Amino acid sequence: MVDQGFLEYQTPILTASSPEGARDFLVPSRLHPGKFYALPQAPQQFKQLLMVSGFDRYFQIAPCFRDEDLRADRSLEFYQLDVEMSFVTQEDVFAAIEPVMHGVFEEFADGKRVDPYPFVRIPYRESIAKYGTDKPDLRNPIEMQDVSDHFRDGGFGLFAKILGADARNAVWGIPAPKGGSRAFCDRMNSWAQGEGQPGLGYIFWSEDQGGWGGPIAKNLGPEATDGLMKALGMGQGDAAFFAAGDPAVFSKFAANARIKLGQDLNLIADDAFRFCWIVDFPMFEWSDEEKKVDFSHNPFSMPQGELEALTTKDPLDVLAYQYDIVCNGYELCSGAIRNHKAEIMLKAFEIAGYDPSVVEEQFGGMLNAFRYGAPPHGGLAPGIDRIVMLLAGQTAIREVIAFPLNQQGEDLLMNAPTEAAERQLKDVHIRTAPPIKV
Repeated sequence: MVDQGFLEYQTPILTASSPEGARDFLVPSRLHPGKFYALPQAPQQFKQLLMVSGFDRYFQIAPCFRDEDLRADRSLEFYQLDVEMSFVTQEDVFAAIEPVMHGVFEEFADGKRVDPYPFVRIPYRESIAKYGTDKPDLRNPIEMQDVSDHFRDGGFGLFAKILGADARNAVWGIPAPKGGSRAFCDRMNSWAQGEGQPGLGYIFWSEDQGGWGGPIAKNLGPEATDGLMKALGMGQGDAAFFAAGDPAVFSKFAANARIKLGQDLNLIADDAFRFCWIVDFPMFEWSDEEKKVDFSHNPFSMPQGELEALTTKDPLDVLAYQYDIVCNGYELCSGAIRNHKAEIMLKAFEIAGYDPSVVEEQFGGMLNAFRYGAPPHGGLAPGIDRIVMLLAGQTAIREVIAFPLNQQGEDLLMNAPTEAAERQLKDVHIRTAPPIKV
């Protein structure tokens, strides 16, 4: 990083709460009763303020803290290579970080193939349509397709009914090369039922019939079935599976089915690190929980089209200059070209339901800095723990952390978290209110 002209800076650990996608860890203030610091989910505002201040290439190994549900590749505290640059475009950011990521993996890949850079760019919506996720494992060659048009005119009544019920509904085909046997298809159907689905429709190559078999093929007829399977790139010895309904509902299941097929059919190239950029994320999404439009990724990103897009488009159609690096199905890095204009920031937060007074209160320092004039800037932050996990061939991040928390967020060695003494609580002017056991 230093060779590319970056300087290392440190940013505060005790800071203010901000909406960055997870719950904050709060620290009560002894000197200011009733007020709390927050541990940083990321040094987002500080690094942007450094850009405004004229320090145009920043990096640090930043500790981050997020109070979110744990899973195998996630920890409550983690470290990231935090990077920010002034006067850059999205492509400039890519060009700066790709050699770093490639170099690290080349050095420690232990003989595995590493994708050369520039890495593949995949728009968010294309990634969802092909892989069912914005974290695709490109070692798996299976690409899903929307095959709705093959079912709109009937032939298979259930799919035709689903398509006719709502314009948003679709039928996705999931190719299964060399999966052409009834026994394999039945096992996949049983797996789908175990995942809470009613089943998983399929077409397979039947050696007995010398053609396509299964209930869907029987209803569609030989000619239509042959056209459908050719569209999916399938032939003798192959199969295909189908998911139908609202893609927003079934895409996660379809993504899991793609992974399951790749594993069971031995399609995944285990000797490679496959990289891609996911780009063109939606700026906003609909929150079913809060019944309102909310930020989908990063509230400080620059919308594509800037203020005009925010004032003239449906918020759910606005894209942002946001991007992730994905490797082998894991998000290693997230970043964006930042919003550097106060009026755009206020409008974006207004769309997400924030009153201007709230934005001024929570982000006044950054807003005022923007009003004095700020350079275009952007950056990203590769997760170091997750990179080490991948390079070590692990699937659980705890395996590469010296003193890890368990799946319940507990440090059994140090007995943390623990109850605080009454004197400690009194010092910071708080009382505990444990949940009532029913």
